[in-house]
Amino acid sequence: MIRRLIRNFLESKPSYEVCGEAVDGVDAVEKATELKPDLIILDLSMPRMNGLEAARLLKSRMKEVPVILCTNYADALRHSDIEDAGVSVFSKTAPIEGLATKIESLLHVV
Repeated sequence: MIRRLIRNFLESKPSYEVCGEAVDGVDAVEKATELKPDLIILDLSMPRMNGLEAARLLKSRMKEVPVILCTNYADALRHSDIEDAGVSVFSKTAPIEGLATKIESLLHVV
């Protein structure tokens, strides 16, 4: 449901294009490696490989691509884990419009 909400929100913005979706962390790594997106949005809670693990792997392969980790448990994440993975965190409980602000800041959109 959250993935669909985020996709619909992004597709409603003329400056964004969703190039792919993944069903789990392993699929996310495979698709991002193949599609080479400008930005990656992951969920912390994914089967087969959680979002933090997927982010670490993706950042090792695609250092310059910003990664946003969506979670209901932002407070439970250790700052060092977030920093080590090189991700930005977005709370699923925050207004969805805040995601656009985060994306714009990461992509340096004015």
